[in-house]
Amino acid sequence: MKRRSFFKTTALGGSVLALSGVTACVQESKVPEEVDLTAFDLNETSALELQQKMESRELTAESICKKYLDRIALVDPHLKSVIELNPDAMDIAKKLDEERQNGKVRGPLHGIPVMIKDNIDTGDKMQTTAGSLALVGNVAEKDAFIVKKLRDAGAVLLGKTNLSEWANFRSTNSSSGWSGRGGQVRNPFCLDRSPCGSSSGTGAAVSGNLCTIGIGTETNGSIVCPSGINGVVGIKPTLGTWSRQGIIPIAHSQDTAGPMARNVTDAAILLGALAEFDASDAKTHLEQEKIYNDYTSFLKLEGLQGKRIGIASQMIPSHEKVKELIKNAVQAMQQNEAELVEDLEFETNRKWGEPSYQVLLYEFKADLNKYLQEHPSAPRKSLKELIEFNKTNADKEMPWFGQEIFEEAQEKGDLNSEEYLKALDDSKRFAGKEGIDALMDEHNLDALIAPTNGPTWSIDWVNGDSFTGGSSSPAAISGYPNITVPMGFVEGLPIGLSFFGRAWSEPVLLEIAYAFEQATKHRESPDFKKSLME
Repeated sequence: MKRRSFFKTTALGGSVLALSGVTACVQESKVPEEVDLTAFDLNETSALELQQKMESRELTAESICKKYLDRIALVDPHLKSVIELNPDAMDIAKKLDEERQNGKVRGPLHGIPVMIKDNIDTGDKMQTTAGSLALVGNVAEKDAFIVKKLRDAGAVLLGKTNLSEWANFRSTNSSSGWSGRGGQVRNPFCLDRSPCGSSSGTGAAVSGNLCTIGIGTETNGSIVCPSGINGVVGIKPTLGTWSRQGIIPIAHSQDTAGPMARNVTDAAILLGALAEFDASDAKTHLEQEKIYNDYTSFLKLEGLQGKRIGIASQMIPSHEKVKELIKNAVQAMQQNEAELVEDLEFETNRKWGEPSYQVLLYEFKADLNKYLQEHPSAPRKSLKELIEFNKTNADKEMPWFGQEIFEEAQEKGDLNSEEYLKALDDSKRFAGKEGIDALMDEHNLDALIAPTNGPTWSIDWVNGDSFTGGSSSPAAISGYPNITVPMGFVEGLPIGLSFFGRAWSEPVLLEIAYAFEQATKHRESPDFKKSLME
């Protein structure tokens, strides 16, 4: 599928260890061939298990942090998922240990190592570049809203993850996970395969056990696709559940950050810890409803019982082995007393893509210019300047693909444009009220499901991505929630199952997703194959 088609119908969507907080440089791996990348004494260890180990004094936040830093040094030269390490990580961990010794435990994230995507501001020594050389030197003056909450919750910010440059909104022919600053992120299940994007580094790092939990961002598919393809859990929350303040934008009417974790429980913990309405954030088209600071109360083993779940048949890839996985998933849900409604189709399926893409072009120009102008250390202050930088530095920034989307966005007018306002109304209506809401109302559903992804494809810098299916668009464009959980494997490559539904339906989606996860337990630790031919 061509990149432009993917933007309109499915999902929007290089790394480096920076041992200081302000530099990053691509280095070749010098790790010996015989090193076992699968061996790690904290493999698949959850946040709750780490809390227990710290409470029993078997481990400390400092020792956990050190283990993960050593793990990154060993594994990431192969994955290129980490774009910059936090030079203050060990000091943060030590202070959190002191708090614990003095009887203060901030909550379930106290001392837990977390990685965040390199388009999220941190008011520390690390840069925020969206993977672009054009923003090297952009050190934010303050934390993004969600980063402040992350620190307040007691998490140890290990560093920032590589991504598809500019969150995959630069070219119609891009390679997911590639950035000028960080290089190419690779899939830990098979290193010559794509990690999807744009939260590629977060997906690969979480899956490869380089951190406990991660944060990605999504405009359309950029959390759920890399989660599904890297075999982890991803939550794209309802727009407005997490603040967008301090995040390099694509489009305020679709952008949101969200948790990526190896299990639903850890993802739910992070979801609640960072959830809060931010009055200073951009307005959304959704009427605000209840936001919880603890979503773990919705994790119930019997969460599938009595639920009516619709199968979005238009979004099932043609791959026969993916079809077999969805059949097995349906059977598992039925065995756990859910009622499945088959062969449901969105009547508006072909109507939301084009207007949504136009909205992204308009909002990208306006929102990015605003972000750059509000950041004193940003070396470029407008989309126009970024375009010129890329032209001047084409050998480093555009060796494989161009910046057609940048140039198309630059030609757009302001957000008072009649074209923009009509596209905004159409896209939200076709995906939301006349899309998800209408289908769920007609069939009295609690949730909709579809495969998150097809099997991942080989990394190809010449031809770009070769997407094999996805189901992110209706939830992404409407701003509604979407949760992906591992559903199984095709030839050793992970496939995710997406659960999506009405705005603010995270509680019921978590009930269903958790019960499915516990009934099936498809998550496996990656084996870092060089290729499927091994």
